Amino acid sequence: MPSPLVVLSHLRWDFVYQRPQHVLSRLAATRPVFVVEEPVHADGSPRLEAIDAALGVTVLRPHTPVGEPGFSDAQLDVVAPLVRRWAVETEALGACDAWVYTPLATPLLDAVEPRAVVYDCMDELSAFDHAPAGLLDRERDLLGRADLVFTGGPSLYRAKKDRHSSVHCFPSSVDAAHFGQARPGAPALDEPADQRDLAHPRLGFFGVIDERLDRDVVAALAAAHPEWQVVMVGPVVKIDPAELPQAPNLHWLGGKTYDELPAYLAGWDVCLLPFARNRSTEFISPTKTLEYFAAERPVVSTPITDVADPYGDIVRLADTPAAFVGACEAALDAGDADRQRRTEAMRAVLARTSWDATAAAMGRLLDAASRAPSAHPPTPTHSSTPARATSTL
Repeated sequence: MPSPLVVLSHLRWDFVYQRPQHVLSRLAATRPVFVVEEPVHADGSPRLEAIDAALGVTVLRPHTPVGEPGFSDAQLDVVAPLVRRWAVETEALGACDAWVYTPLATPLLDAVEPRAVVYDCMDELSAFDHAPAGLLDRERDLLGRADLVFTGGPSLYRAKKDRHSSVHCFPSSVDAAHFGQARPGAPALDEPADQRDLAHPRLGFFGVIDERLDRDVVAALAAAHPEWQVVMVGPVVKIDPAELPQAPNLHWLGGKTYDELPAYLAGWDVCLLPFARNRSTEFISPTKTLEYFAAERPVVSTPITDVADPYGDIVRLADTPAAFVGACEAALDAGDADRQRRTEAMRAVLARTSWDATAAAMGRLLDAASRAPSAHPPTPTHSSTPARATSTL
């Protein structure tokens, strides 16, 4: 029986359903998973709130009187004893493994004393405008303690592969059946009320709306074609919502649940990846790329590396607001032959990946590391790559 897994995460389980939820919910089929989230502020004595988040997954949410956000040193001074006490008192825990999403939580490893440690690196967190001080030092500590490093895309793999002896590239995958509900010709989904009355064509995006969004591109789309409806689905974080562009045909619909997304996607004529090209997007590998593919919708993106390199023959790429407008025009005007070629290429990509396969491969590496935590880590490998549609992998 695999060891219980203690996860240290800066992302809340009930925020946006993404890579951590996909991977951890699948790992929970064979081992109990405990997710320690960032603390929330609450008066009174510090405590851990236990939440049954999914089958086999328990979220441990610290409540502390400390005012500082995240896994700051002041918070860690309070949270570490809570986690240590929980680890001692939890009979089901025993010898555990650890899975870390944020280097800032590295000191909490001492509270659970794991046999094996995984660093699942989704982003180059230090590239964000609001990156906490000391993040790079903590990451250096984490790389020294980790038995395995997983990266969320090939750009991050290249950035980390020489910093640890066992780095494995696991690009984000897709639940093709879930987003396949939005395919043309699939049984019709009920149109969401806040999208139902919008005219076509509709150009849509879903995801977190933050400093990675190219607001100039979004504004240009709305201004160039007042007859287009630009639909932006997702929570706004780390930026002032008042600074988002506004137009009668630009619709900021807010965050939606994972289950709601296919119904929005089914009503779009073009899917958008309007990411800014800055330090915060240098290493991102957007999960939504393959989710758009599963819906078999045309996709237009700015040329971020982990979209342009593997999928440049499927996704239309544009590096300026004007070019992005032109690429969307081309997507809407594309003939049947072009649409069919791109759709077949999307299907070929999806046939080679799934969250089930990704989580299983990660689990096998973790099991091996847990059985022999003192063994010298293996030579760095590229465990998985986002295959080009034309490859024969």
